[in-house]
Amino acid sequence: MMHVEKVRVTKSFTFDMAHALFGYNGPCKNIHGHTYHLFVTVLGEVDQDPTSPQQGLVMDFSDLKKIVRSEVVNDFDHALVLNQQAPYATNNVALDQFEKVIRLPFQPSCENLMLFFKNKIKKNLPENISLVNIKLVETPTSFAEWNSFDNLNNN
Repeated sequence: MMHVEKVRVTKSFTFDMAHALFGYNGPCKNIHGHTYHLFVTVLGEVDQDPTSPQQGLVMDFSDLKKIVRSEVVNDFDHALVLNQQAPYATNNVALDQFEKVIRLPFQPSCENLMLFFKNKIKKNLPENISLVNIKLVETPTSFAEWNSFDNLNNN
């Protein structure tokens, strides 16, 4: 019997997005944009079945790409993301002037966005694949990261 080991694979994504932090005491209260880099790491067993088209893979990178693009990148790339509590998010000025305005029920901070993306991706992964890490880089020197091992009691 062959010993099966768990392996992590990571796919990265890049998209541009604008946001504003409602009620924040600093320059990020203004609408501004970032080029985000999203790193998604999954864990699973390498398929060792010699008859399988997936032999040697944990998960086909193209399948992971489809999930992340459909759940995150396609919606958030070149979007303006606002806290729905903000007065400017409830009037039609932004909605009338821009094609992609996303109003969320939370502050669109790097941390909150990363957790939101984590939940959207996690629910769409195959049963035998676990999301173990997600990292959202907002600037060249700033990022938020979630790791399943830090949250063993919260999964």
